[in-house]
Amino acid sequence: MIREDAIYARQSVDRLDSISIESQIEFCKYETRGAPYRVYQDKGYSGKNTDRPGFQEMLAAIRRGEIKRVICYKLDRCSRSLLDFANMMEEFQHCKVEFISCTEKFDTSTPMGRAMLSICIVFAQLERETIQQRVTDAYHSRSQKGFYMGGRIPYAFKLEPYAILGKRTSRYVACPDEADILYQIYLYYSDPQVSVGDVITYLETNGIKNSRTKDGHWSKSYITSIIKNPIYVKADIEIYHFFKNQGAVILNNPEDFIGTNGCYLFTDGDEKRKTLRLEGHKLVIAPHQGFIPSDIWLKCRRKCMNNKQVAKPVKAKNTWLAGKLKCPLCGYGLIIRKWKYNRYYMCSHRLNNIDSCEGVGGLIAEDIEQIIFDALKKKITDLGALHNQSVVYDNPRIGELKIKIAQAQKEIELYISKMSQANETVLRYINEKIGDLDAKKEVWERELGQLEDQKRSTTLNLDEISDCMNYWEMLSNPDKLKIVDAFILSISASKEGVSIQWKL
Repeated sequence: MIREDAIYARQSVDRLDSISIESQIEFCKYETRGAPYRVYQDKGYSGKNTDRPGFQEMLAAIRRGEIKRVICYKLDRCSRSLLDFANMMEEFQHCKVEFISCTEKFDTSTPMGRAMLSICIVFAQLERETIQQRVTDAYHSRSQKGFYMGGRIPYAFKLEPYAILGKRTSRYVACPDEADILYQIYLYYSDPQVSVGDVITYLETNGIKNSRTKDGHWSKSYITSIIKNPIYVKADIEIYHFFKNQGAVILNNPEDFIGTNGCYLFTDGDEKRKTLRLEGHKLVIAPHQGFIPSDIWLKCRRKCMNNKQVAKPVKAKNTWLAGKLKCPLCGYGLIIRKWKYNRYYMCSHRLNNIDSCEGVGGLIAEDIEQIIFDALKKKITDLGALHNQSVVYDNPRIGELKIKIAQAQKEIELYISKMSQANETVLRYINEKIGDLDAKKEVWERELGQLEDQKRSTTLNLDEISDCMNYWEMLSNPDKLKIVDAFILSISASKEGVSIQWKL
């Protein structure tokens, strides 16, 4: 069998500043010196790995003993990965195939030549990773300035050309018909008694189709994603405080939230963690106009959060901790699995995708439930002694706001007491400080009023609940869960221990 030369060419993207595949091949032809050759090429493929059709076809020919030399314009045309390059050279040596780079003259038959090639591929990999980092940094920089970053256009919007800081981009503009429908969705769902399913029934009953799907169908996940998206809201200071309290990084100053524009919410890239809070997420004022009032949007958003936090008794078929137990690693729920004669709590995320989470192993359900029962019983006993047999629990944010309002009022009074002794300059400063404090106080008071309206104050008869704890085993799982839900927000459990987040 006559072994031939192989010319390999690769171009990741068509750009004016990148050498074309045709030009690469012409350079390589010179190295053949008139000998027979084959051409293998990959257009539109990155050099980050060797999973390319042309390259794999060439490797197959090498393994069949049909190739004596591989010629390329530059070694990074074959690979920019040090590991892939090392594997490639090992296979070339095994098959007695020489490697020639037109622009980097190395003799791969000598140790020095192979060493120089390895050094070059290290820098090629560094270049690739540097380019990736630049692209990532550019993406984050542009997104934080409000640039349109592509992706599916949200419901009720279309795109129009726009410029930010003199650079061309696009922005969203409302589609009037869809915007009216979306407003109806928010307004209807803002009713405390209305579920997402009720919204879908309302839309279907009134013959309102989803123009963004082929069959016009509305799904629960689609409606929920709409309701949670701040892209629609008229972002005012209350939106600012909501996302700040949820742990999001706000990229704009509070004074930018004037109740006109929508927002972009960017994730931190960690999709594995399932959490109700928004730590690591970034919020930026978008260039487009919002059209959902902040009070309606917040009602709907908080309602979604409450729906996720409250466990439904119908889930308590196999355990009285349904919806409460969470994996401390990924935030997903722990579910019951039976094996032989025992029940075990296991991470649902790992069960669905073994590579998604390390999991907590199999926690013996009886042991976990006993720990939580003992903690719950102690909590009820302590509350009974402290609160004279009854307790009312509120949203913890209510207490925070009351403290902030009281502190602001105290500071205002302190500044007022100093006004009589102040000169003109100091007086101007005092007036500015009082104005700032008063504005903050007004915002907090509005938020407090909203939370007070939404508050679910429940008076628990601890005597009756204590009696229930004494005949716990006689209660059904749904009845047990009602008691658990009254006191416990969530539970994190692993082999290292159990951590309970109490409502009271």
